[in-house]
Amino acid sequence: MHNRYLMAPALAAGLLVACTGGDEVGPNVDPAGADESGTTNLLEAGAAALQGNGPLGKMDVYLVGFHPMKEDPEHQMEAHHFCRQVNEDFAQCALFDGNSEDANLNGIEYIISARVFEQLPVEERPYWHPHNGEILSGQLVAPNIPRAAEEALMRKKMNSYGKTWHTWSTGGHQTEPDSLPVGPARLAWSFNRDGEAKPGLVEARDEAMDISTMERRRERQILRDLAEPQEGVDALKGAFPRETSPIGGVVDKAAAPSADPEPGADPLETPGD
Repeated sequence: MHNRYLMAPALAAGLLVACTGGDEVGPNVDPAGADESGTTNLLEAGAAALQGNGPLGKMDVYLVGFHPMKEDPEHQMEAHHFCRQVNEDFAQCALFDGNSEDANLNGIEYIISARVFEQLPVEERPYWHPHNGEILSGQLVAPNIPRAAEEALMRKKMNSYGKTWHTWSTGGHQTEPDSLPVGPARLAWSFNRDGEAKPGLVEARDEAMDISTMERRRERQILRDLAEPQEGVDALKGAFPRETSPIGGVVDKAAAPSADPEPGADPLETPGD
């Protein structure tokens, strides 16, 4: 998916760099129910020919990342985002459990800039997770576009926040899926420290999509100076049964003005990829 806002300035340099991560990922669950009938297939074909896809046509920004549920951090999901950048400060995304035609819709995410976040009422802010950890760790990727375009996109998303609700637990790495979207929607969060993701979660995505998270992490150190302290970075600190460590440049606003509460812990200092 090519971002119409970013391709023009980045195209000349970006086309010189190979695109990666465009592999197809199928859904994690086959929803309960009978196979489609011939009548349903005919109706679908007619709708496709006559109705168009309206607002979905502008959801042309594709991102893949990971979400732990805020109230149940060990419940973690790989999330395929198909987004529309509405304006400079606001984007809206439909979330799926894959990127194939039969992927299941399992949530929504709204993305706002730091400027808009600062205008939110204090009681609203705990619903919005910070994005710097996802970006600087290399976990959030924009597959199948030139790397220069991906860097420009991530630069735009630095210091931003997301409000994410997963409406269906479609499973994935070490998580059994529900056959239908049952129960209440769950507020999702972001990973802000190394070790918060379950072992193998990121690696499984990388293998399936031909992506190197560590390679992206190294490349994104150019964005580290843009990182500002964010609210919510430490919201899940200590909530995982594993040892965790800070991601360089990712700081909770409550820890400011100190630049980094635990300097020197970034694994990029001894890259092993």
